[in-house]
This record gives sequence, C-alpha cells and structure tokens, in this order.
Amino acid sequence: MFRSFIALLLISLGALLQAKVTEVPLSELTASELHGDASIIVTQFMKRYHYLHKEIDDDTSAEMLDRYLESLDPNRHFFKKSDIETFDQVRFNLDNALLAGKPDIAFEIFKVFRKRVNNRIGYAISLLEMPFDFNRDESYLFDREKAPWAETDKELDDIWRKRVKNDYLGQKLADKTDKEIIKSLTKRYEGIVRRTKQLHADDVFQLFLNAYTLVVEPHTAYMSARASENFDINMKLSLQGIGAVLMSEDEYTKVQSVIAGGPAEKSGQVKADDFIIGVAQGIDGEMEDVVGWSLSDVVQQIRGDKGSIVRLAILPKGNNSVPSKEIVIIRDEIKLEDQAAKSEIIENVEGLEGLKIGVIEIPAFYRDFEGMQNNDPKARSTTRDVKELLADLQAKGVDGIVIDLRNNGGGALSEATELTGLFIEQGPIVQIRESSGHVDVKSDEDPAVYYSGPLAVLVNRNSASASEIFAGAIKDYHRGIVIGEPTFGKGTVQTLIDLGQQIRSKENLGRLRLTMAQFFRVNGGSTQHKGVVPDIVFPSAKWISDHGERSLDNALPWASIKPVPHELRDFVTVDHLVDAHKQRIANDPGFKFMEVQERLLQTIREEKVVTLNEKERKVAWEKREDTRIENRNEFRKSRGSELITKDLSDEEKDKLDEEDDEALQAVILNESARILADYIKSKSMNELQSAMTN
Repeated sequence: MFRSFIALLLISLGALLQAKVTEVPLSELTASELHGDASIIVTQFMKRYHYLHKEIDDDTSAEMLDRYLESLDPNRHFFKKSDIETFDQVRFNLDNALLAGKPDIAFEIFKVFRKRVNNRIGYAISLLEMPFDFNRDESYLFDREKAPWAETDKELDDIWRKRVKNDYLGQKLADKTDKEIIKSLTKRYEGIVRRTKQLHADDVFQLFLNAYTLVVEPHTAYMSARASENFDINMKLSLQGIGAVLMSEDEYTKVQSVIAGGPAEKSGQVKADDFIIGVAQGIDGEMEDVVGWSLSDVVQQIRGDKGSIVRLAILPKGNNSVPSKEIVIIRDEIKLEDQAAKSEIIENVEGLEGLKIGVIEIPAFYRDFEGMQNNDPKARSTTRDVKELLADLQAKGVDGIVIDLRNNGGGALSEATELTGLFIEQGPIVQIRESSGHVDVKSDEDPAVYYSGPLAVLVNRNSASASEIFAGAIKDYHRGIVIGEPTFGKGTVQTLIDLGQQIRSKENLGRLRLTMAQFFRVNGGSTQHKGVVPDIVFPSAKWISDHGERSLDNALPWASIKPVPHELRDFVTVDHLVDAHKQRIANDPGFKFMEVQERLLQTIREEKVVTLNEKERKVAWEKREDTRIENRNEFRKSRGSELITKDLSDEEKDKLDEEDDEALQAVILNESARILADYIKSKSMNELQSAMTN
C-alpha cells in the first residue's frame, strides 16, 4: 500500500502557508533548469552518501514509474490501461532522465493525469443527480491498489458509479439528507480537481523525485525549493495543533500515532489507525470533507492558534462500514511537563504476594539542550527526572521497577544512552554504522549505578527509535526482562541536506532528507525492521505484522554487525515466567477483551470490499457493533462496572470508552508487575540455592 510515512510528513508541511492558491496553467508545468540541477545532485548524493549506496539503473527506473503513478493515482480511479501502456514506453528511461538532469517525463505524465482527473470528476458529479438503488445486491472494491487498470471508459464509469454510490451511502447512514449529501460530495469531488490544478511545477517535480527516493528507502525524501521556503516560514510561526502524527493512506488521512501530552491524547477520542475524514473550525464552523485531500492541506486545517477549537470527523480505525463520529479538540502546544516521566506504585494486587512494584512511565526522551549546555540545575531531561523518581521509589521500599515505554516514539539519542547508564556500570549502549562503513559506539561513561534492583521494560508496537535503543541495551546486558510487543523497528538515522550549498548556488534547490546511518545493539543485531522482541511477548503481538517498519515498502531489512564487549549480569531464564504468564492470562477478562478487539480490527483492515446494499450494510454494522458491545460488557462485568447499551449518547459512550481504556492500561501494568514479581521470586530462589550449594 502506498503510504506517505513520517519522513514525508516534513515535506508535506512545506505547502502549508501559501497565501493565495490559484490554478496553474498547463503551460507552466515544465521542468526548469533548477529541477535539472536538483535531479543531478540528488542522484549523486544518493549513490555516494545514502546508507545503501544503491545504483540508479533500469530496475530502479521501472519501479520508479510504478511509484510515481501510485502517488498520482493510488486507487486506480483515473488512468486507464491504455494510459499505462503509453507510459510503459519510457519505463526504462527515468534513470537516464534523472542522471542527465532532464525530468521532463514527469510533467508529461502529470498533464495526462490532470486531464483524466477533470474528466472523471465531471462524471462523478453528474452521477449525484441520478437516483441510486440501495436495495440492489452489489459491492464496491474500495481498495484497488492491486486491482488491474480499467481497460475501457465503460469499465471506469462503473468503478466511479460504485465509488459515488458508496460515498453517498456512507453519508446516508450518518442520517444526512439527500440535499446535504449532494452538497457535501459535490464539494469533495470539486476539491479533488481544484487541488490537482493548484499543483505547481515544483510540486510535480517533488512527487517525481520522491518516487525515486521511495524506491531506495522510505525515510529518504526530497523537499522542493518551494516547499523548503514555506517549511522555514512555518517553523518560525507559533502554530499549534492536536498532537498527532498523520500520514496519507490512499485518499484518507490516517492517524499514525498520538503524541503523549498532546490534545488528541488528552481527549482520549483519537486513536492510532483512525481516519480523519472531516475538519471544522470552532464550535459552529462548517465541517469540511477532507477525503481525497493532500496531507499538507489537512494538516493546514487542523493546525491553528493555541486555545482555538477544531472539530474532527473520525472514522474509527478506518472502518468504512460504520458511521463517522465528531469530536471536539482544543488546540494547544505540547508542554515538556506533559511528556515528563512520572511514577506510581502497584501493590495489594493478586499475584504480587506482598511485593511492591514501582512503575516509571516515560512518554518521550526529552532534553532541554540549551539549559543542559548552560549547566542550568533546573533544566529538564528524561534522565534527570528518572533519577529523582528512582530515588523516591527506592525510598518507599519498592521490590522492583517497571520502565513503561509504551507509545514512546523516541527523542534525544543522548537521553537513551544516559538513561541506560542509570541501570548499568560503564559500557557501550548502541552502535551507529555510517554509510562509509565506520562504526561509532555510544557508551555510558558514568560508573555510578542509580538502581541495581529487579527491572522490567514494558514496550509495545509504537515504542520506537530511542525507546528501542534503551530496551535493546537492557536486554543485551541481561539487566532486566523486556515485556510486551515487538517494537516499531525504526533503526535508521537521517540528516537534512541543503542541495544549493553543495554547489555553492545562490538558488534554492530544495533539501534532501537522507538516511545515512543505522543503529545496532551491543550484541550486533539491528533495531531496524524487527524491532526489539520482548523476552515475554503478549498475545496482541500476533496482530502487528503490518505495523511499523514491517509495513513499509523498501524498508531496510534487519542486519547484524560485530558485537562489542559488554558485561552480562546474572539472569534468570524466562521459560517458567512465560508459562506462568500464559496460565494467568488464559482466563483473564482484560486480555481476552484485548484479543477480541485486535481480531475485530484485523478483520476490518483485511476487508477490501463493502456491500452497497443499505440493509445489508446496516445489518453488518449492527452485528459488528453487537459483538463489540457484548465483549466490552464481558470485560465491564468482570470489573463490576455499568454495562453498555446501544441507546447511550455519544458523550456517555466516550466517557465509558475512556473508563475501559484506563482499565486496560491497569490490566497490562498489573500483569507486568506480576511478571516482575515472578522474576524476583525466581531470582531469590536461585540465590538461596546457590548459597546453600556453596
């Protein structure tokens, strides 16, 4: 599936602040001399300095054409097979075009695309005036990424008829009137034409060049001269948002993750994998349908001044078969204190047998670089805060500590290194192999150990980058046990290069975000792709095969290099801990509920076809909703909580959703505490047996 992942989010932001957007004449969509210069420099940099040093050749050219067409028409709604056959005539010429600094092919293809969009959207709007038969037994393939290109206009007409019918039915099920639906969809479709006609030559060139970078590796991307200038302006402005990492998936804006301490996370109503299909300003502003919008345009609508209100229409987990829900969020900046580490103590829980387990939650690896550089004693950093929390927990007599890194997307590498140093004596923490092959080892130089007791690290599928470095080091040193799901698998390092400076040009040639290095653990294994696999894996791990780096086309594979010497701690084997964990959760209502949820979401993700029969759609939705409510009530019943009914208001549902989320977090933390308690008891038993033997 074509995805504009987080690396491309930076590029998309470049288009945020266009003062006035007008239609660009076809005559202006031509390659400039600057585009040619940028093509040559980017290809040279990619071959010389990219981590893979991949040659640009005919194979690259062939895949590049597919990527470019995919970026223009990801769902195969505009081009016909005859168009593709025409483009195939240049399939093996794109590499030579870039190397020679002549990217004209990109513009010729884009001009054809613009004409096809204009034609298809005109047809789509005409369909809105015709009655649809929602009693008819037919279905719509909404994910056409792998479908064959339409061979005839008649075939494409039918694809569009079903698409418009599906869009219409979706809004009909949300209780909108025919008049409201026609107005909304007309605006949606006209917006597709308008945004296509507003793309400048710089934008087209950026799409084309990124088709090349995506062939090599997904975190490398080009930002055009125009996008670079707007990006710089944007970074100087005080704009706030909702605190979510967004990405494009086909024609939708998808929530990749929510940021700890941000408005989205605090609302409890925005979740990873949700689709944002509408944005409105203020309490009374009209909801703007954003399906089919570029990521940059959606981000522009969501961002705004601190304290202002934005309303979002959300399709939960991208489920096309259910009505959307509207939520209200107050924009705000993400404050350091909202991301700061915090602690709690778990005790008096069944299975702990009197033990007290401390938990330190670390939402991000933060660091006040300026304050630390100036030796400001009040400067905040993850390591400084965790030191204080460790001292406090030890003073309260905890028997073990869990470091909770769930949903921690990373941050300052130096913090991951220093934080690891709190739990070990001096030693290497992470290896960084550069594109030249040189390996730089980052080490903990402080011999002090701030906590030497039993330790566990809790991770999940969204624990990434610096989180993976910390968890990997703790595991490699046998310093503690890692619990949860395999982590995200982001083990590469990027740098931003100003292309104009490379040839001392006075012209802005744009920038290249280039992958130049890869992280490796001290045991020699990479954190890339596989992530860090826990010692004790939760059952939910079976549902994450399409998450993180594993889901990205051309992501760097897992690799290994020579390990570096590091001192191992005495470690209790985990086999019996795994057995005890499995026995406990076999009948645990919380884990059962999580597994059912994951299974339902996986079913939704795997669906490619949706019925266009209104009655069948309602029945399918109600059946799925009944299953969801039944399983939630089983979980709520186990806690003695009020049961859910269908007639609850949206506000009441949101409140109960938040209750269940908090309860699930407690289930995971309590089980993590039990696992660590098992570890403590096993370690004590081993030490006792060893003492008796001696």
